[in-house]
Amino acid sequence: MSEQAPQDTPRSQADPEAILAEFERRRSGRTTTHRSALMRRALVAADVAGLVVAVGLTETLFVPRGETDAVSTAAEIALFMATLPLWLLGAKWFGLYERDEERADHSTSDDLVRVFLLVTVGIFVCQRLVALTSAGNPEDRRVATLWFLAIVCVTTARATARAIARTRAAYVQRTVIVGAGEIGQLLARKLEHHPEFGLQLIGFVDTSPRERVPHVRHVPVLGGLAELPGIVEAHGVGRVIFAFTNDDHRTLPPLVRHLRDSGVQVDVVPRLFEVIGPKVDIHTIEGVSVVGLPPVKLTRSSRVLKRALDVCGATVLLILAAPLMALIAVAIKLDGSGPVLFRSTRLGQGMHEFDLLKFRTMRQGTGSVPPTPTATVSRLAAPDANGLFKSPHEDAVTRVGRPLRRLSLDELPQLVNVLRGDMSLIGPRPCLPHELVYFEPHHFERFLVPAGMTGYWQVNARAKSTFVEALDMDVLYAQSCSFGLDVRLLLRTPLQLLRTDRTA
Repeated sequence: MSEQAPQDTPRSQADPEAILAEFERRRSGRTTTHRSALMRRALVAADVAGLVVAVGLTETLFVPRGETDAVSTAAEIALFMATLPLWLLGAKWFGLYERDEERADHSTSDDLVRVFLLVTVGIFVCQRLVALTSAGNPEDRRVATLWFLAIVCVTTARATARAIARTRAAYVQRTVIVGAGEIGQLLARKLEHHPEFGLQLIGFVDTSPRERVPHVRHVPVLGGLAELPGIVEAHGVGRVIFAFTNDDHRTLPPLVRHLRDSGVQVDVVPRLFEVIGPKVDIHTIEGVSVVGLPPVKLTRSSRVLKRALDVCGATVLLILAAPLMALIAVAIKLDGSGPVLFRSTRLGQGMHEFDLLKFRTMRQGTGSVPPTPTATVSRLAAPDANGLFKSPHEDAVTRVGRPLRRLSLDELPQLVNVLRGDMSLIGPRPCLPHELVYFEPHHFERFLVPAGMTGYWQVNARAKSTFVEALDMDVLYAQSCSFGLDVRLLLRTPLQLLRTDRTA
């Protein structure tokens, strides 16, 4: 009896070979985005320029003393130039060329650890090659100088390259947000307030969009979720951000895979984004990606390091800023009567009150009615034109006070507060006592760490957030506080001072 195949054998509705061919077609048809290509070329050029300048400066500082030294130095330079491709491969291995494509807010300060590792490993390898080839015998002082200058020059070159690249049209990435609900509209407002991210929002994608609030009403709904691949292709979209949508969640994974195979950068807003801070860790449980939220703790060693950073940093900054602070004091005196310094009662760690010092920026005799927070309830509310607060005394700001407030120079006396231990260089904004009535219960967690001159909210949003969003970011900082995070925020602060935004 011949064996007969079962009549009801289940078969895939699509030919497996056709499916595989479609995947290969998508991937082979992908092209590097303009933004990615621009940043890679700029950063490669910056790394080469930084290394070459570092070598040139080192050789200028250590002039050969004789013919033998000159020959040895020439051999060392030739060997270094020959290893430049290896330096670039090392930079790629350390991930120094990919993160600008993935992270909208990536900055040169985020590269510092990797640049440090690259230069340290590179110098060590070059030393070993010199020893093996007998091309020279560089002094330890020269090696240490080259190591230091390479870190400084490469970092400076990268910052310059990024600043130039971000002014180019190719850096702008066309973006759509999937989900026109509360979170999608919140993201839309944030993207429009931060053009430095280079993300041009062209519209929402949502089958059942929510009524849009006034400040994002001009952003169109381009279609439903089923139309997303066509929208991406038709509009040249380079990034898709998945916020929350009411569509069937089972349709999302294959859609995300399709977009990624097509070369589109995909960002997904996690459901619990309110509690996910900058210290999260992505790990897996048998192939399932999990966002890990570490326990909230600041170890004794971390507290010691934080205080050491505060004392050393505030001391150096006070010394460097002393001439400028003296000029500001003279200008305030010449601009009118009244004290140079203004004292304001604020709440620090543990809700302890202290006198915060500022340069006086308002006319003497201005009333004591405090500024009140604006847009405190809804995250969708647009920030007030003056930032987080609506002040009843805007017309009382002095001529000298306006530029001081715009550039945050009125806050320089707070360095004295830092030395006293009232504040830290990095931490939540020192709030006024009357603001506590606007707090939700979880907002009080911000008082577990010292208040700061600058911090997570100031660096990431400044005057572009509502009062409740600023409080939420202060809480995220308190939950993620670490020495490394403080250093990164401190390094990113000078860029914020160049902006014209101003908060109370």
